[in-house]
Amino acid sequence: MVYLKTAATGPVPRPVIDAPAEFYRELMEEGDRNWEEWVARREGTRKRIAEMINADAEEIAFAPNTSTGMNVIVDALEGTGEVISSELEFPVTTVPWLHRGIRVHLLRATDGEVRTEDVRSAMSERTKIIALSHVQYSNGFRLDLEVIGRNKGDHFLIVNASQSAGVLPIDVKRMRIDALCATGHKWMLAGLGTGFLYLSRELLERTRPRAVGWMSVEDAFGMRNNEFKLRADAAARIELGVPQFASIFALGAASDYLMELKIENIERRALELNRYLTNHLIEAGWKVLSPIANEKSRSAETLVHLEQPSQAIAHLLKRGVDVTRKPEGIRVATDFFNNEADIERLIEALNEMR
Repeated sequence: MVYLKTAATGPVPRPVIDAPAEFYRELMEEGDRNWEEWVARREGTRKRIAEMINADAEEIAFAPNTSTGMNVIVDALEGTGEVISSELEFPVTTVPWLHRGIRVHLLRATDGEVRTEDVRSAMSERTKIIALSHVQYSNGFRLDLEVIGRNKGDHFLIVNASQSAGVLPIDVKRMRIDALCATGHKWMLAGLGTGFLYLSRELLERTRPRAVGWMSVEDAFGMRNNEFKLRADAAARIELGVPQFASIFALGAASDYLMELKIENIERRALELNRYLTNHLIEAGWKVLSPIANEKSRSAETLVHLEQPSQAIAHLLKRGVDVTRKPEGIRVATDFFNNEADIERLIEALNEMR
């Protein structure tokens, strides 16, 4: 099977399968005797994720998905001001704000892109939050976060990195990102139920958590009911009780796997294959809907126009090619483990439908 849908769900490497399995084996055979070791392993994963995005470990928390992480971000910034976002967005970037009664200004896309000048033009005294995806799930448009960060003024920059974490470099300090959330089941290759959250130290210092638990306090095992002192790190806002060790260890194994390969190498190969894909699609007469005229806007996923997406998906599966169905056609994702032969097989199967 040719697998070209990491943008939906990434395949899980063997070390990622083994990590939670080993934890459950230990739990079965020894109960919780390894608690301290598990906690240390959790903190090692936290440091690894922090290293991946150039953050501090205290700014990283684990989350089961992007939605949970985004809601913690909204908790911190509710009441700050209105939100600037885009009509291209996956709803997790917008719905949590709307649910709190916060107005969200949706920028219209221009030729499939969120233009930085439109973001700047939308900024006002009422708006104080810019909430956008690094890569748009809808068409693969890649936002220049460094430009947005340099021009954000007094606004908070909030990033949904679910379509970029694990395949594109992220530097939260250079990009001036205030908060970021990402799932682990796509380009991170960590499996379902994994993810992480970044809250900048400045944001942590300026805001107060909405939800807390017994593990959110200093000296949690003091078991005090009459007083408490909240920890100041990001984890205190979302890791409220007994840790989800299995999914954290899966994310840790995935981050080790990707960091060993180096994100820069993964990006280079994924984009090389994406160029090969779009060039050959266009040569074969297929319409590419993703914005690729500007190489800085290119990501590792491409939207291809097809009149009957469901029938196309069925045909491609018969030919051993797995892609994602979209209303406009199909989305094709190229990751480091793919190759040129995968793309040629896709186009050959597409050409059979003519």
